[in-house]
Amino acid sequence: MLPSQTYVNISFFQPPAFLMIGIPGLEAIHGWISIPFSSMYTVALTGNSLILLAVRRTPSLHQPMYYFLSMLALTDMGLTLSTLPTTLAVLWFDHRLIGFNACLVQMFFLHSFSVVESSVLLAMSFDRFVAISNPLRYTAVLTNNVIIRIGIVIVARATVSLFPVPFLLKRLNFCPGKILLSHSFCFHADVMKRACADITVNIFYGLYVVLSTVGVDSLLIVMSYTLILHTVMGIASPRERFRALNTCVSHILAVLVFYIPVIGVSMIHRFGKHLPHVVHALAAYVYLVIPPVLNPIIYSIKSKPIREAMLKVLRRKG
Repeated sequence: MLPSQTYVNISFFQPPAFLMIGIPGLEAIHGWISIPFSSMYTVALTGNSLILLAVRRTPSLHQPMYYFLSMLALTDMGLTLSTLPTTLAVLWFDHRLIGFNACLVQMFFLHSFSVVESSVLLAMSFDRFVAISNPLRYTAVLTNNVIIRIGIVIVARATVSLFPVPFLLKRLNFCPGKILLSHSFCFHADVMKRACADITVNIFYGLYVVLSTVGVDSLLIVMSYTLILHTVMGIASPRERFRALNTCVSHILAVLVFYIPVIGVSMIHRFGKHLPHVVHALAAYVYLVIPPVLNPIIYSIKSKPIREAMLKVLRRKG
């Protein structure tokens, strides 16, 4: 009997649960693979928690630049916690089932935190532009009220952009035989491909969200640094030019750590259909796990005030 004939009497179907996988082809060593994953999750949560505590407990860090860094750290913790439960459940216990609604909730938060991270990086580039182009009015422009409003707009933008996505998926008729996901978490592109229905609306809305958030943010960040570079080149002293650019290094590295995996995942999804499933899985893990791990390391190495404040927090706890 043909597959199409098998489902002819089913008018509408939504699976009670999806089946997740860890890293395809490496199931036999998931126990060993869980060790580096557990370590990375620990580093991400510990490092970002230390940044939040350091900024909160150090009065000298109560400045716009470090408030935005706190937003980045909080976002990285949210992104980490979005994937941690299901990823470690698959790797540690081979618990691969996730309920349909739970999958949609995880997907919403996972993609929302990604959009928030992109927006925070944009806000940080604006912060660097104001600090370099108009240092005397830096704190007057970026007051606490302005920073709070920026934070509210960032969260509202991500929520409004991603809110329709779960409902667009819930309207779809899914195939009873297609419940195996390609990752240990719920990715929008992955979930919608399990449907036995026209997903054109989902594809175009997903593309719209990506272009209107991450796409626009990346262009504005490039524009900000073009203006910053123009301002820096107008500074007479080479030493002052170097000092001005040096304040941007940490942020530039954070931007690269976030956007390079984003571009990589997008390219693999669009043009890498012939690649092994393990490549798709690893690209997604790099995109979601690596930035929260590296950001605290970057800022603790490149920013002396942050490094000293984090060490003070550790000594106080010790």
